[in-house]
Amino acid sequence: MKCDLCNKEAVVHMTQVVNGEMREMHLCEEHAQAQGIDLESPISITDILMGLGQQEKQSVTSGLTLACPRCGMARDEFRKTGRLGCPDCYQTFMAELAVAIKAMHHSTQHTGKIPAREGVQTRIKTKIARLQKDLETAVAREEFEKAAAIRDQIKACRDESKSEGGAA
Repeated sequence: MKCDLCNKEAVVHMTQVVNGEMREMHLCEEHAQAQGIDLESPISITDILMGLGQQEKQSVTSGLTLACPRCGMARDEFRKTGRLGCPDCYQTFMAELAVAIKAMHHSTQHTGKIPAREGVQTRIKTKIARLQKDLETAVAREEFEKAAAIRDQIKACRDESKSEGGAA
């Protein structure tokens, strides 16, 4: 396979899906390095998800690389290792984490299992959200008896939530 930019032998082959459209890129060693791809070190999944090879957007006002104020971990180190250094890193690198999570899971809303320690309130809120969607669907289909039953289930869940000490 040839480099997309110069027709030399390609050593880096990347495939990216953006808005449902698959894009392939093949680069020779020279152009890969020019894009910021380090051929000597292993590539982490974080690099791939956060836009491997894209130039870092520096703040015009500060000119400094973003780093965690608590542990001093720099953005470059986080991108290279894919690991955070301390609890404050989550807030510091929130933008990068949101992009990586959305790229991996195609959503930022948790829909999986809920840990037992999270308690009843989280389960009730999740159930209410599901019932709300069911209610909207029933109303859209003009299934009013079904919608009334779902409405009653939502009211019961909210009453249960209030009795458990929450506000759903």
